[in-house]
Amino acid sequence: MAVEILTLKPMHPTVEAALEAAFTLHRLHAAPDPEALLRAVGGAVRGLAVGAQVPVDGPLMARFPKLEIVSNFGVGYDTIDAAEAHRRGVVVTNTPDVLTDEVADLTIGLLLATLRRIPQADRYLRAGHWPKAPFPLSASLRGRRVGILGLGRIGRAIARRLEGFGVEIAYHGRRPQDGVPYTYHDSLLGMAGAVHVLIVVAPAGPDTNGLVGDAVLAALGPEGILVNVARGSLVDEAALVRALEAGTILGAGLDVFENEPHVPAALAALENAVLLPHVGSASHHTRAAMGQLVVDNLVSWFEGRGPLTPVAETPWSPRA
Repeated sequence: MAVEILTLKPMHPTVEAALEAAFTLHRLHAAPDPEALLRAVGGAVRGLAVGAQVPVDGPLMARFPKLEIVSNFGVGYDTIDAAEAHRRGVVVTNTPDVLTDEVADLTIGLLLATLRRIPQADRYLRAGHWPKAPFPLSASLRGRRVGILGLGRIGRAIARRLEGFGVEIAYHGRRPQDGVPYTYHDSLLGMAGAVHVLIVVAPAGPDTNGLVGDAVLAALGPEGILVNVARGSLVDEAALVRALEAGTILGAGLDVFENEPHVPAALAALENAVLLPHVGSASHHTRAAMGQLVVDNLVSWFEGRGPLTPVAETPWSPRA
């Protein structure tokens, strides 16, 4: 009998088709009685294919005594208890690299849209205001210093793109990185006070909840721009609304939110915020590559070749 795999929520049709071709696929989201399906197949399921920030915690993993691997659609896996998976001997994989360029491109677009108020200018024209008066002048990227919170794969790709704009680049992380030409700050607060733009692209976790709050936003200052393409949990959303309303910072560009897909009405009402519905990697090309990597991780694992992209908490090395 083929290896039994379970999806918890709908995935792209091409991903589900590829999983169905390689495995016996069960779809929890399509079951008339999900609990009955779990009771029926839980003892046989050896792999989970998950995405859309579906929580995978200890109690859920306990429903699958033969579970070996959780293959996650996305580079972020903060909704998966990877430490618990490691304790249970379960490998967790994600989809790095294949979305790096797409997210980095989107970040630059979001930064420029926020600074130059591109969506606001579009709305101004469509509303028929242009014949009455020119659109107001905007801020500029010229002469600005940019700080990146989290200089991982995506952070470095963003920095490389920013080099072409001739801006000064700084970064903050757990430690300075070898061979990196950008200025390192050992504290986020210190970096926020030294830059005009703060780009958040760090991983989410218990230690980063609300990391960007009142103090950091105040340090960023009245000409400051915040761009978040990581996870909504890294930014104290209530503090951000207060800062935008009071002019503590100039503007914000957000692709992620604390309680997606729900966005606070107070945030949505602000004209100095550019808001996107978590589309950082949302191109046909990149989502197809991410989906294929979800499948490839499962296929590689069950063919005995190991995972292709295990996360740090569940390292894997070939047995001797």
